[in-house]
Amino acid sequence: MRAIQIVASIEDEAAGPSYSAPRLSAAVARAGAEVSLYSIGQSPREIGDGVTHRVFPQSLAGVPVLSQLRLSSAMDKALRQAAPTTDILHTHGLWLAPNVFPAGAARAAGKAFVISPRGMLGGPAMAFSAGRKKLMWALAQGSAARAAALFHATSDQEFEDIRAMGLTNPVTVIANGIDVPPLDRPPPQPARTVLSLGRIHPKKGLDALVRAWSRLGPATDGWRLRIVGPDEGGHAGELIAMAKTLNLANVSIEGPVFGSDKLATYRAADLFVLSTLNENFAMTVAEALAAGVPVVSTTGAPWAGLVTEGCGWWVETGEASLAAALTEAMARPPAELAAMGEKGWAWMRRDFSWDRIGREMLDAYRWAAHGGEPPPTVRL
Repeated sequence: MRAIQIVASIEDEAAGPSYSAPRLSAAVARAGAEVSLYSIGQSPREIGDGVTHRVFPQSLAGVPVLSQLRLSSAMDKALRQAAPTTDILHTHGLWLAPNVFPAGAARAAGKAFVISPRGMLGGPAMAFSAGRKKLMWALAQGSAARAAALFHATSDQEFEDIRAMGLTNPVTVIANGIDVPPLDRPPPQPARTVLSLGRIHPKKGLDALVRAWSRLGPATDGWRLRIVGPDEGGHAGELIAMAKTLNLANVSIEGPVFGSDKLATYRAADLFVLSTLNENFAMTVAEALAAGVPVVSTTGAPWAGLVTEGCGWWVETGEASLAAALTEAMARPPAELAAMGEKGWAWMRRDFSWDRIGREMLDAYRWAAHGGEPPPTVRL
């Protein structure tokens, strides 16, 4: 089985596909496939496990509007050359050229084309730049989507988003995997921390989180709220201004952290909160649990297991429900929160290992390419 995974870029470390696409490529390779990863960029990365990473220059990089589509004639040519000897072409994301022209290469060679929307069909995600997406769907993305032999959803919620677009293609529902480090929490600190980590973007519901924090009053004594991540569109400045207006001295808006610094940031927190409006998976929740930190998440992310696994809270979006959950969570003793975090860590080790995800994806690839009895993850 030969597969090419395609993603617009893996150079932005804060972007989910920059983590998930290389990890999935490596996991499928460990499961027994020959895998290449194609992306637009400057230089290849070491992916490991025998995965070949090829990078291609962007075409028309200096042309307004067109530069945003990540066009690459070199990638298109390479895909068309490789497709006849490849079983699967699998693209991650939507709305950019690398998410469209693999469909043409697959169709010309009679090969299977797979799409991972990566949350880009959710309602709030579709609402951003809605006009541009509607035009892109009509011109190219819609026909590419309808031609897919298989969609890959990372949750039941994303499966419903695919069906809500009127797409009847088969869908394999396979979660993202997560690298689970050893359980190593630092000693409790005098100032306890609630952490929100990820893109600082309006769809993350961070304005509701800041307003929820302001509702807590004396309950925040001895606590601080850290909102950490890359600023998008100046939203960090808006949150800083909001915190100042609300006289929230114990709220900080900080830049992104990566690698070992990111893990240390998770481990230093007593509680993680995701206030998002919509996510297909929410990798930050998995990362927090893998670091041994309990989580408060909105139902905008598909993490009902936080409740059933005893490692967090899953509440409606909005400041009132966030405030109620934070009030309850922050009243728990440190030892009780730490015990919840250990349950989450064990859950990640049990159900979200990349090796398991790689085997499931390879089974789905084999079915998409060669037919037969669909594997348990595939919904027709």
